[in-house]
Order: sequence, then structure tokens, then C-alpha cells
Amino acid sequence: MNKASLYLFPTLLGETDYKQVLPEENIEKILSCDCFIVEELRTARRFLRKIGYKKDFDTCTFYLLNEHTKDTEIDAMLEPITKQGKDIFLMSEAGLPCIADPGAKVTALAQRKHINISPLVGPSSIFLSLMASGFNGQNFAFLGYLPIKEDERAKFLRKIEDRVYKEDQTQIFIEAPYRNDKMFQFLCKNLKNQTMLCIATDITLPTQSIRSQSISTWIKEKDFVIGKRNTIFLIYK
Repeated sequence: MNKASLYLFPTLLGETDYKQVLPEENIEKILSCDCFIVEELRTARRFLRKIGYKKDFDTCTFYLLNEHTKDTEIDAMLEPITKQGKDIFLMSEAGLPCIADPGAKVTALAQRKHINISPLVGPSSIFLSLMASGFNGQNFAFLGYLPIKEDERAKFLRKIEDRVYKEDQTQIFIEAPYRNDKMFQFLCKNLKNQTMLCIATDITLPTQSIRSQSISTWIKEKDFVIGKRNTIFLIYK
């Protein structure tokens, strides 16, 4: 096996002190690297400067991995490892790489090529919200985004709410920040009154809020607003 590794490097969930959520050893590793796979070049470079990266970016290699990346382009991203014996750091825009993130395609190919993969510790809004929700942490499902069309979304919501009661399974999902409040209203309208809803917002940030209560209780809070903040929704019984 090649000694070089594909490092999966978590980033921040928002504007917070990186020293509070990222181990010093992780920082030391990435500061010596000059090859990166990132979703967006500008935010990746801004993050690297924030954690003290001193190298000239013109001497570094950045591969872009996003929704526009073709599967046929991914093989070249691993060539620094396979042909040059150099480490690569795969970075997410926020939180853990490869979790609700396009990085999974890179790690899948790295597995097939028998490349050493080293996942590093960092913040995950999904797991941190589950930890704080009080919901079942032994049986849960992360669903990504719910269907966009309202009739399909309502049908899907009934299906996952059924899983909560029949399978004792926590259901976790996300929404685009600008649709957070519409999602909240939709959940209040379509879930059973006794179903528990946790709204976890701005995880690890100074404005963090994590609240779990029944739908009937949420409905009473007519003035509740989430706003355009990164939010995780969880439902349970």
C-alpha cells in the first residue's frame, strides 16, 4: 500500500474559533500539505489562512469537487498519491467530509485503489444535534433533504414519522437555510401533535440553539423564527 494518504479533514460549521473544535494535531498535519480537494476555492483558501497556513497558494494544487465534477475527473485527483507519493487533504465546505458531501465519490475510488484513507476528528452538525436532542442515538437515519414538491414531501413525512413509532428510529434531515421557516411551518402542520421535534441551529457557534419539544408545544410559539441559519431537524416520539 502506498505510504501517502488521503486525509479527510473536517472544517468549521461557521464563524467560530477553530481551536475550540479542531484538534491541534489535525492543524499541524494540514499546514505541511500542498495538495487539496475542495468544494470552493475561495472559501477553502480563506479557511487555510484562518488556521495559519503560510505557503504560497500558487505553489499548491487545488482540485475542485462539487456538483459539476464529472466522475471521470476524480481519478486525476488521486494522482498525487498514486504517482507522486504525496498526501492529499479532502476538505468539506462545512463539517465532516463525505457526510452529505460529494467527497464520498473520492473515498470510494480511493478504496478501490487500496489507498490509505485517514479520517480526522472534527465537528458534525448531524451527530452533535443528535447527541443534544434527547432522541434515540442507537437507531437513527439521516435523510438529507426531503422532497421539494409539497404533496411528495407530505407523503414522505408520513412515512418517516411512521418509522419513528414502529421502529423507534430518530429521523434526521436538513433544509436550505432560506426555507427553514417554511419547513418548520410544514412540520407543525403535518406531524402528529405528540411527535417530538428538535430544531438544532448554528451548532458550535455562539448563537447555537438546540430545542426538543412536542409539535403541540411548538405550535403555541407563533412568533418562533429560525431564519437563514444552518439548521438540523430531528423527529422522534
